[in-house]
Amino acid sequence: MRNIYILILFLITLGNFVQAQNIEVSFAKDLIKEGFTGNILLYLSKENKSPKDIFVGLELTPVYRTVVTNLKANETVTFNDEAISYPVELSNIERGEYYAQVVFDLNQGDFNIGTSAGNLYSEPIKVNLSKNFEETFKIKATQVIAPISFKETEVLKELSIKSNLLSDFHNKDVFISAGVSLPKEYYSLPDKDYPVIFCIFGFGANYKLYSGSYPFLEQLGEQAAIVVYLDGNCPEGHSTYANSDVNGPWGDALVKELIPALNEKYRTNNAFLLHGHSSGGWSSLWLQVNYPKTFIGAWASAPDQVDFRNYQNKNIYETDNMFYDKKGNLLADITIAGRFPVISAKDLYRTENVIYRGSQLHSFDAVFGGYDKDGKQIRLVNLLSGEINQEALPLWKRYDLSIILRENWSTLKEDLDQKIRITVGNSDNFHLNHAVKLLEEEMTKIDASIEFEYYPGDHFTLFTEDYKQKGMAFLEQCYKNWLLTK
Repeated sequence: MRNIYILILFLITLGNFVQAQNIEVSFAKDLIKEGFTGNILLYLSKENKSPKDIFVGLELTPVYRTVVTNLKANETVTFNDEAISYPVELSNIERGEYYAQVVFDLNQGDFNIGTSAGNLYSEPIKVNLSKNFEETFKIKATQVIAPISFKETEVLKELSIKSNLLSDFHNKDVFISAGVSLPKEYYSLPDKDYPVIFCIFGFGANYKLYSGSYPFLEQLGEQAAIVVYLDGNCPEGHSTYANSDVNGPWGDALVKELIPALNEKYRTNNAFLLHGHSSGGWSSLWLQVNYPKTFIGAWASAPDQVDFRNYQNKNIYETDNMFYDKKGNLLADITIAGRFPVISAKDLYRTENVIYRGSQLHSFDAVFGGYDKDGKQIRLVNLLSGEINQEALPLWKRYDLSIILRENWSTLKEDLDQKIRITVGNSDNFHLNHAVKLLEEEMTKIDASIEFEYYPGDHFTLFTEDYKQKGMAFLEQCYKNWLLTK
């Protein structure tokens, strides 16, 4: 009798396995000349009519990935329960109507798979995922994502150069690009030169779309400035303009290649200042600390974690797991007003396990991490279990700005005195104010002349007129201090 029960259970299990949700995808002829090898993503959403355009991390939606080799046009590959999945296997997601969209990732340089130029994609279709697993849905990619164009004006120009440093690192052509906003009187005063403010956008922004969007940067008191807009866009996410084992020498490319090209093309006076928000805030601080003789002042707004004793509200040097606290409660990565959990670390990491590049946490891994002896990328967190990878910690320490500053202030002091301002909201959605506070405590201990200020608000509500005026007053003072040395 026991054997009969086992057989029945086996047959039920087999039936459940065979009767799984299937979605067949393909791409149309002539989209690419050769077969496709790489990752294919299937996006589903009940609300978003174009699910491939989700902002990964801030929007959680079912997403699936499979890998193919030399798939030819019009040949199909099936998404089923064997696909890499979030939140659950395809057969187990909530039943109902979904918008469905597929993207074939050619990985040609942009960070966001769903919007990366050159990727193949399907128009969204509506599918009714019922309990009828015998129904197979078919989705065909018929479009190629077009590159974003930069709209130049008389005073807004694009600067793009091939970086020999990055090209040599990646063994292919890599360009470093920016938007350049010139003062209104630039052409009417041909003998005048100008200071430069490098404005570095946060994760997800694109200089082609947002250059010129910060007019408050254009004046240092009575002195007009050239504003150079940077976005850090690279295949793994945001380069943060740091030299990295994975992304390559982005900092050196900026300082040794883009800045000389800027000087050659436009009338600069070699006074270079920095401003950025979020990942751009971290970039600004990193560049000022690592190239202190190139830049004369940095205003870092709500920078990504400046002290890894508070990384997404966890101390990476002491915690064993990034998903749960010691009581087994889920930890929040994203909050409302710094208090109310919205998205857990577990959900964020597991989404990124499917969307395998170009997302926020992968971006951190690419900047701070490296490769093991077998050439496999070392990640801080096991994307499925949440456990900390101890092998990653020595690599990440190299980028812990708190450690760098407190261990090297005696040699950095002369070049960094009164050149750094760090501001953040008291209710930052990503817990960034806690890391800033830890850094301030360490800088106070060594009497480092770094300016800190905390404001009401969260990551997205900081830029009041008062906030901008005080930040620009700081950069103006840095510029005046520089003039005194000339």
